Amino acid sequence: MEITRFQKLIRDTYIHHDSRRGLDNTVEWFLSEVYEFIKALNGEGDIEEEAADVAAWLVSIMNLLNIDLDNAVRKRYGEGCPKCISIPCRCDYRETPDKKVRIEIRNQ
Repeated sequence: MEITRFQKLIRDTYIHHDSRRGLDNTVEWFLSEVYEFIKALNGEGDIEEEAADVAAWLVSIMNLLNIDLDNAVRKRYGEGCPKCISIPCRCDYRETPDKKVRIEIRNQ
């Protein structure tokens, strides 16, 4: 499925819930699904299902912000690596990200 079509499907299906929930709570749901995806990578769940959930919640956020994800992806990655503008990427390999991320889980 194309990104544009997927984003419209999620909008048509969930925008009434997403609008009531608001951006902050929708971002919380997205982060909780990222956590579920991480657990699935560790053997505690279905990786494909959790990846689909992460994609759906990201699209819900983009819908609330009225941002076309397909266009954003094309602008950022349409010519390959956004830093070296090359396919494959020719940038120096980095083992870890530049930023540290901490996820706080309140309810288990």
